[in-house]
Amino acid sequence: MTDTIFALASGAGRAGIAVVRASGPDAGRVLSVLADGLPAPRRAALRALTRPDGTTIDTALLLWFPGPASFTGEDVAEFHIHGGPAVIAALIEALMAEGLRPAEPGEFSRRAFAHGRMDLTEAEGLADLIDAETEAQRLQALAQMGGALASLYGEWREALIETLAAIEGEIDFPDEDDVPEGLSERAGPPLQALCASMRAHLADNHRGERIRDGFTIAVIGEPNAGKSSFINYMANREAAIVSDIPGTTRDIVEVRLIRAGFVVYMADTAGLREASDTIEAEGVRRALARAESADMRCLMIDVSRETLDMAHIAMLRPGDAVLLNKTDLGSAVLAVPEGVASFAVSVTQAVGLQAFNAWLDGELVARLGGAEAAPLSRARHRQLVERALGSLEEALSLLASRPELAGAEVNRAIRALGELTGAVDIEDVLDRVFSQFCIGK
Repeated sequence: MTDTIFALASGAGRAGIAVVRASGPDAGRVLSVLADGLPAPRRAALRALTRPDGTTIDTALLLWFPGPASFTGEDVAEFHIHGGPAVIAALIEALMAEGLRPAEPGEFSRRAFAHGRMDLTEAEGLADLIDAETEAQRLQALAQMGGALASLYGEWREALIETLAAIEGEIDFPDEDDVPEGLSERAGPPLQALCASMRAHLADNHRGERIRDGFTIAVIGEPNAGKSSFINYMANREAAIVSDIPGTTRDIVEVRLIRAGFVVYMADTAGLREASDTIEAEGVRRALARAESADMRCLMIDVSRETLDMAHIAMLRPGDAVLLNKTDLGSAVLAVPEGVASFAVSVTQAVGLQAFNAWLDGELVARLGGAEAAPLSRARHRQLVERALGSLEEALSLLASRPELAGAEVNRAIRALGELTGAVDIEDVLDRVFSQFCIGK
């Protein structure tokens, strides 16, 4: 990385202050040229920024971080200038004139990763912290950025390396006096302990991913059961079309909510019935698919009808809910599966919905609330831990009969954990991770 990059590190648009960051071998030279000398390292200095021809760009607060004691591990300069678009444009023009180039998304963080300032999970935590909108997302990202996941995965990896050394020691030096007899058998208990730890880490009901990406709820039921009215009530706006005509909702209408400090995506789906045309049939298919994949299902039942919707109760699972709607027009007592909550409501009259809201918030806190260990926050993490666990389970089955094959499986597990933290060469993964960062970070 011999070139020097720069980017606007603060938000775009008119503001009181804008921060432009530069990183690379020419950062100090350019700062010295524009500010008539370098400020003291890591101490703010108020200087006039001038072009080589003597014209003034702005009066700025400047910071100088010589590498490797900087965010990227390189020489870094920060220009805290007034946030007008013309001022920003003038500084950018001056930096480009000095040979600096605009940074790609995530390039500062990628350089920090390349120089050992953070591992890949910590970099992902930083990206999540920038994107965090809720307190739960902030706390999870902060823990990950602080190395909570990296520490756990590092401990697993170190334990596996020691176990692999024991297995390979017996394979390579079976007749040496200093290699205890049956050494590979001693690898069994630590491998079993690691497997148990990984299983416990995976058995978190996808809590970390749901905190980061959002908890999904599918609202299902027959046409005109009140699903769209319910969605509009929850969203506090006219998000879905409400009509007396059955089958109004054909596609999925999704609203984004913040409930109990968590992001929730609630989806209004097509009415579940025998479709009258191909478009409605596709809507019903999508409704069933969304119900299957959602974290929670809310079944709306119109109790004013002579025949209640009993066919779709079988779709419900423990932790789901039934809303017996239109209690202002009728009433019914309905047996629901064990673990499924039931609420008598009238969406149009806003009756009974307070109890549902309190229950929903309690469910979210119970399912996504605090835990001692740092949770898996991305599908990438889960896939790699599952791959490592599969290799270790295979290693355990081979340990007594084929220790050389068991060693190969342990090696595969070590590589999977290395991919988690970026300790092995995974250029395509790095490209994908850092391309999702904002420019300037």
